[in-house]
Amino acid sequence: MQKFDQREFNIFIEQNNVYGFFKEAITLKSGRKSHFYANWRNVVEDVFLTDKLSDYVIAFVKSKEIEVDTFYGVPEGATKLGVITQYKWAKQSKNYSKNSHVLAMGRAKPKDHGAAKDKFFVGMPKGKVVVIEDVTTTGGSLINTLEGLKESGIKVSGVLSLTNRMEKRDDGLSVKEAIEKMGVKFYSMSSSLDMLPIIYNKLKPGEDIKTAIEKEFDEYGVEPIKLIQ
Repeated sequence: MQKFDQREFNIFIEQNNVYGFFKEAITLKSGRKSHFYANWRNVVEDVFLTDKLSDYVIAFVKSKEIEVDTFYGVPEGATKLGVITQYKWAKQSKNYSKNSHVLAMGRAKPKDHGAAKDKFFVGMPKGKVVVIEDVTTTGGSLINTLEGLKESGIKVSGVLSLTNRMEKRDDGLSVKEAIEKMGVKFYSMSSSLDMLPIIYNKLKPGEDIKTAIEKEFDEYGVEPIKLIQ
């Protein structure tokens, strides 16, 4: 894959059931209730699909001309993708050799002792670090990860979200605004504003779901949504 194709990536999302709907609202990790989900679990449980997804990540980064030395997945949602993408990225590098690239991975729960290198990481990120997040809602876990990296002396040059739910935080900021306020560039590979109409028209979950989700976006969304275009 040489060039990132947004339409092709959206089809990949649609075909692999990243999105779905609930008749009864569920409570998200952010504490908000929602009638839809965006979840990459089915993809990253499959080797073939994860391999394909990492190709999309690399193509996206190249299309945006983002400089990267290390990909780092937010524990634990994007850990596997971060490791596989970094491996493939390093193998493609012109200077690939012993000690040229680190294979970074964060611990979901820090060890009780040791230096930062071992306490927080199984392979500490270095150089220009791009953090991968699977789904961003209000950005709570992502911001915690960024703060932890900063405390460890790691410079993050960018954040890459596979799926941005396009919600405002309680402080009124979008996730993009909150992250970039920290001095870190934020990129998203897909948006719920684009994907939900596609998935709704495919699955046809009914008028009640349509009304509920449009109401969610009126309350929390970066902008309103219409599920039937």
